[in-house]
Amino acid sequence: MEKEIIAAMMASTLDMDNMSSDRLEALTKGHGMLNLAAICSANSIANDVLRGNNIMLTDENVDRLPIDDILRKAIEAAEECGADAANAALLSAALCYFAGTNAQAGVPAGNRKLGAMARMIAGVDRCGVLAIPTPKANNRISGYAAVRAVYDEIFNNNLTPIEGAILPLGVGGGPLYGHNALGEDIGFSELARKGAYAGTKGMLTAYSNVGMPPSPIIAAIFGVAAILEIVHPDSEVSEEYGEFFVANSAYVAGLGACEAAGLPEKLHIRGTGEEYDTATVVGDFGVIMKDIGGPSVVGMIAFEEMLSAFEESLDIGAGFSGGPLQPPLGHMTADAILALKVLLANKGDVDKAAEAINDVKSNFYLEPTIAKIATNTIARKSEQVRRGPVTKAMILATEGALSAETLRIAEFAYEKLNEGMALKEITKALDDEKLNNVQAAASGLFSGMMGKDIQINITNYSGRSRRKENLFLDNYAGFDTRADVELTIDGEKILFEELANKILPDAILNKKSEILEAVPLAAVPITELQLCGHTIINVIVPAAVAAAVGYADGDAKAIAKEAVRGAYVSSSIPGGMERAQDVAKRAATIMKDL
Repeated sequence: MEKEIIAAMMASTLDMDNMSSDRLEALTKGHGMLNLAAICSANSIANDVLRGNNIMLTDENVDRLPIDDILRKAIEAAEECGADAANAALLSAALCYFAGTNAQAGVPAGNRKLGAMARMIAGVDRCGVLAIPTPKANNRISGYAAVRAVYDEIFNNNLTPIEGAILPLGVGGGPLYGHNALGEDIGFSELARKGAYAGTKGMLTAYSNVGMPPSPIIAAIFGVAAILEIVHPDSEVSEEYGEFFVANSAYVAGLGACEAAGLPEKLHIRGTGEEYDTATVVGDFGVIMKDIGGPSVVGMIAFEEMLSAFEESLDIGAGFSGGPLQPPLGHMTADAILALKVLLANKGDVDKAAEAINDVKSNFYLEPTIAKIATNTIARKSEQVRRGPVTKAMILATEGALSAETLRIAEFAYEKLNEGMALKEITKALDDEKLNNVQAAASGLFSGMMGKDIQINITNYSGRSRRKENLFLDNYAGFDTRADVELTIDGEKILFEELANKILPDAILNKKSEILEAVPLAAVPITELQLCGHTIINVIVPAAVAAAVGYADGDAKAIAKEAVRGAYVSSSIPGGMERAQDVAKRAATIMKDL
């Protein structure tokens, strides 16, 4: 038994590409998501900050600051991992901001803005807020919605009481306006707050009207960015908003945007508890976004996922790589912020940082072990491009979970194969266990959130619900999913039969609010199952054990096919077959040497 287990574990973990049905190689220097680029950029920034390099913007009378060099290296790291220049600029600017860089400094000479600096260092043209897309949430919109809403208010003369046409000579455009009561107390303050409010409302409306769940945090950032293309972006403002040199028009715009979006007053970073003032964050990212150039949708997805490092990510509509769901590996950007922040909070102590990362993974996810393995996979893949303290902490935090789960599954598969159980029954049993774990975790999560006794029972999970007979859809349940869920809320039962293809269209199109209120209880665990092709440990480890013991006469292709067909949950998307076959071949080769 010892040799077979060793061979299976080694074969399963040697190549992290085999741990997932996601196309991980496409994330390195190819056409894919940009989470690896963000993590590699975070490695670069962490190295610089931990060496004591100054990352602050100032208005010093010099042609370069240390932050110029830090940004340049961070951008190069992101580009090395396949990000284009505009996306590299956005990711690097956002990471520097989370590392402690201020968004702007100085006016007018020595005026420096983090987004503009990143854009210029990357060699990117400015495009304007209206051309920047939102992250994709099934669909996507652009900042045009915010710009249009702001200009609608301008043409309705609702943003400022100041009539520019009557400004006397020597007043408009000069310090009598810009540095005194007319500009600071009236002009800039009202224009920034009202304009950001209007732009944010415009984004929220556009989100909803194209069938997207509105993202309050992204809408607010776009609302600020849109008005800061009009209002003086770093002017002083009325003292009611804060002290001189503390509050500025970007902050006031942030206040208006947060009010429109209904954002909480404070945000907190997972793992460190560090508190951020939300209006300041929104204002600062608005300044960055208006200057950054033209990031693509995948660049904006990576940016939004960074925001899911906040504990309040679900409330503010940030990405979902901060939990409780475990997203596809391409979305995992929150870990770049988490690892960077805990490293800096612990003065570069990788062991303490790893502890904090492990704790977050243990407490914020439906499947903590799987979340750790996913983090391990993506960190090890990132290190193929750029190593550093961020990836080192991520790997150290999660290597134990990977080893323990691989051993557990290998021992289970070995035992059951010796008892005569078919391989497909073994992978099915493991996925049955996964389904039960997910519904139990979701039951506990919602019971705690709602203060009720909630039991979630998934009675059917399979592919091809509404379409004609199709072998692909029959085998990959992530597509056209048949999901039947029984909910029990304080003893009262609700049955959702065919949740995806009957319940949801009917409830949403007919605005059945009582059903929509209960849908999340079923939708969250089903979504977790639909996405779980990101980590296929239930497929590859049993396949490796089967090959090690000579199952199916050692036919790696036959072993892989049987393992995948039994794993009805883990095989939610295609890709597992070739991974399982490769692992089976590796296990057989290792057994020969053993």
